[in-house]
Amino acid sequence: MATPLSTTPLFSPSAISPARNRHFCSKIRLDSKHGKSFESNRVQKLNLSKFREPGRQSSRFLQMGSREMSFGRRKLSVEAMDGTGTGTTSTISSKVFATMHLLVSLGIILAADSFLKQAFVAASIKFPSALFGMFCIFSVLMIFDSFVPAAATSLMNFFEPAFLFIQRWLPLFYVPSLVVLPLSVRDIPAASGVKICYIVAGGWLASLCVAGFTAIAVRKMVKTEMTEAEPMAKPSPFSTLELWSWSGIFVVSFVGALFYPTSLGTSARTCLPFLLSSTVLGYIVGTGLPSSIKKVFHPIICCALSAVLAALAFGYASGSGLDPVLGNYLTKVASDPGAGDILMGFLGSVILSFAFSMFKQRKLVKRHAAEIFTSVIVSTVFSLYSTALVGRLVGLEPSLTVSILPRCITVALALSIVSLFEGTNSSLTAAVVVVTGLIGANFVQVVLDKLRLRDPIARGIATASSAHGLGTAALSAKEPEALPFCAIAYALTGIFGSLLCSVPAVRQSLLAVVG
Repeated sequence: MATPLSTTPLFSPSAISPARNRHFCSKIRLDSKHGKSFESNRVQKLNLSKFREPGRQSSRFLQMGSREMSFGRRKLSVEAMDGTGTGTTSTISSKVFATMHLLVSLGIILAADSFLKQAFVAASIKFPSALFGMFCIFSVLMIFDSFVPAAATSLMNFFEPAFLFIQRWLPLFYVPSLVVLPLSVRDIPAASGVKICYIVAGGWLASLCVAGFTAIAVRKMVKTEMTEAEPMAKPSPFSTLELWSWSGIFVVSFVGALFYPTSLGTSARTCLPFLLSSTVLGYIVGTGLPSSIKKVFHPIICCALSAVLAALAFGYASGSGLDPVLGNYLTKVASDPGAGDILMGFLGSVILSFAFSMFKQRKLVKRHAAEIFTSVIVSTVFSLYSTALVGRLVGLEPSLTVSILPRCITVALALSIVSLFEGTNSSLTAAVVVVTGLIGANFVQVVLDKLRLRDPIARGIATASSAHGLGTAALSAKEPEALPFCAIAYALTGIFGSLLCSVPAVRQSLLAVVG
């Protein structure tokens, strides 16, 4: 079997330190009246001597770079150099190589996602293209792991920088739907909005209970002991340099767009840099807030608020108003993208990255397959059909009910699911999914404690099945033992929901329930 990856990626730019990825060739020269010399056969060459003169204490001399210290008649000099001549040069070259590694690995994933999208559109295939790509990647990894384990490990190592990049910025890809929420809900009556909120909040609690208690029931039957899972690599925190860099981009691009509204060809392209940088800045600032504040002011809310305030300030300063600027944020036009289009363009790569996370936890999935698959299947079916039924009972418009069916499925796949139906509001879908995740992120631990669900497997599955990625991030931050189960259930819930809704008979049955 393939050897597990280390928790700190070798080629992650954030993980590189000056002492890492460096081959030193050091030469130490000793000159002494009574000394002896020798050289090691390793990478480092040493000339060491122990010496002592009668009546005097032995002393040493150490020279590193240009510094030299001498005591008496004995002298020890050390000349250290790395492969490029200096430590600074080696550090720079290592960072450049790591950056290139990230760009290449991430570029391959984005290119694969784009190719699959175009191929599926050309072939008129109504199935999430990214999901197909994920299955292909996972299958290749499993085949390599069975016959050439070293190849599977090398493939995982090669794409790990891209995987960590996606994991680090994942919440940011959900934000565009919240930023343009004022535009997407404008035509929805207030009464319908209240009904949607009721379905979202009540549905989250119901799905949490169904997934959690199903996992507990299955665990009592199979009685599988919990073992330690593969360690999950965590992305590094944001640096001050990143904060100031994005701040500089925001100021320069904001002023430039204000005085030259079409300098990049269209208003959407001209507004893209400052809207994108304001979104990123909001996320960086939000993640750095104290935990007590993040409970009520989630980084995603801070992120969306930052982008809306930037749009509002530009609309006021330019005299265009808020709505046109928000329209430039998410244009949904491939030839004229906005900041939101760039961010949502990564959603397909999120699905492709599921293959790597599932492969890494394949032993865990195999050991606890009964609990995981049963809970995910039951919870997903319940979530879809209960949403359709409750929407009909409360009198919600059918088109709105269908739009919020995948409320417990990650945004990337939820949008693919609603695209299989006609007359849906994709912006509402994305907003409902994000709000569901925010509810779970804020209340999941308290509710799980009240329900007396103390088993880490049940807690992880229940959280991910009801609140997808945002709930997963919130729970795993305080309960790391539940993270592997969260990650697996998070991916499998979206996968199974997409597969289920891809079946025409299932879609027809859901529409029949909606009415």
